[in-house]
Amino acid sequence: MAVPPKFAGTGLEEVNIPGQAYLREALTSCTDPLKAIESFQLENGVLLPSLRPMLPLLDLHGVRRLDFHTSLMEELREKLIAHINELGQKDPRERDKKLRELLIKSFPVVRVKALRPVVMAILRNTQHIDDKYLRILVRDRELYSDTDTEVKRQIWRDNQSLFGDEVSPLLSQYIREKEHVLFDHTNLNNLFFHPSPKVRRQGEVVQKLANMIGQSVKLYDMVLQFLRTLFLRTRNVHYCTLRAELLMALHDLEVQEIISVDPCHKFTWCLDACIREKNVDIKRSRELQGFLDNIKRGQEQVLGDLSMTLCDPYAINFLATSAIKILQHLINNEGLPRDNTILILLLRMLALGLSAWVMIDSQDFKEPKLDCQVVTKFLPALMSLMVDDQCRSLHSKLPPDERESALCTIEHSGPAPDAVEAYIQESSVASILAMYYTLHTARVKDRVGVLRALAILSACKDDRAYEDPFLHSLIALLIPMAEE
Repeated sequence: MAVPPKFAGTGLEEVNIPGQAYLREALTSCTDPLKAIESFQLENGVLLPSLRPMLPLLDLHGVRRLDFHTSLMEELREKLIAHINELGQKDPRERDKKLRELLIKSFPVVRVKALRPVVMAILRNTQHIDDKYLRILVRDRELYSDTDTEVKRQIWRDNQSLFGDEVSPLLSQYIREKEHVLFDHTNLNNLFFHPSPKVRRQGEVVQKLANMIGQSVKLYDMVLQFLRTLFLRTRNVHYCTLRAELLMALHDLEVQEIISVDPCHKFTWCLDACIREKNVDIKRSRELQGFLDNIKRGQEQVLGDLSMTLCDPYAINFLATSAIKILQHLINNEGLPRDNTILILLLRMLALGLSAWVMIDSQDFKEPKLDCQVVTKFLPALMSLMVDDQCRSLHSKLPPDERESALCTIEHSGPAPDAVEAYIQESSVASILAMYYTLHTARVKDRVGVLRALAILSACKDDRAYEDPFLHSLIALLIPMAEE
């Protein structure tokens, strides 16, 4: 007897269950189709004696045999899936052998939609799936889309382009979300730098990426490579933010397999704590400095990832804001910038973050030297602007005196010192500090201070004063000053 041809979409015949091909053959070769159907129903219906008498009763109630068998199948399927999930929690030796046997017997019916969840449950609980099964899942778009993330991870590990196709829309969505917040000028309650690090990494994209990576170091490395490549191609600093947020999301989930091997983990964790608390104390500054000082020969490439972490706009914002606070403290206590170790560390980290793109592009992993004249000449000149601001503020509180007002205007409201403008043309660190000094004056609604600073910002190196995060913060502070 000729074997009936198999049709796409059914695997029942492979497990010795009469299916689509069998029924087609039976109906085309019989003399009485109704009798053939009745015979098929008797042979393949529910064979339990306790259930057979129920069928005529269900017929009287208008319940179709299809509905009856479908409800039975769904109930049995859910119980079977529950048993498979229980098996997945057992001892690996016992579990792996049984799951392998189940997979061999059940995989042929993976294209039967009603039975597919059972096969997927077996695959989901199988730690190491044979390539022959993975290849079938990849080739069939419908099967691939129904595959659980746990199984897809095993596919992605050896298929970088497919993983890239899955990750790419998420990365684009992340950039769109960041830019939407930056360019939204109507909502002053949803500013870019307002959310805490913990809130930011609860975002949909970061959580989805963390779930896709799971505990796979290989997938994590792939995502980092995508982020480096996109950062190099676009110079978009939001990819640096995502690099830090993803690592800290995995830290929150305690994925030791990854965080224990990422050399940036402890540094990023420490920096994240500083950003969250809006403060860097002596203890944390020593930890951060220790990470930078203890990069060994042969491990210089770590500087590339550290620089990306520090290039994150949230890190730049924290470092520069903290530096301005320290300068204010030094003015009030008549201290010198060069004597403040925390300030020097902040400037060092700023210099490293601002050189991220050049370092990764050139593959020359050397920490940029901080120009000592930024500390000895630029910062004192910037502090003189801050002193002018304090003098004007104090004078405005005194009784009016025309002569004194004229002197105050002449002495404390003139153009910024030449040293400030000269250094912001040459130094990215000086540019960032001048920009954040401008934000400081806008925050205290010092109109004269803002105008003095704005007059020189166009000279900033690499047009840094035109970067979106800075302009977003500046405009948000200028809007409430409309009446000043």
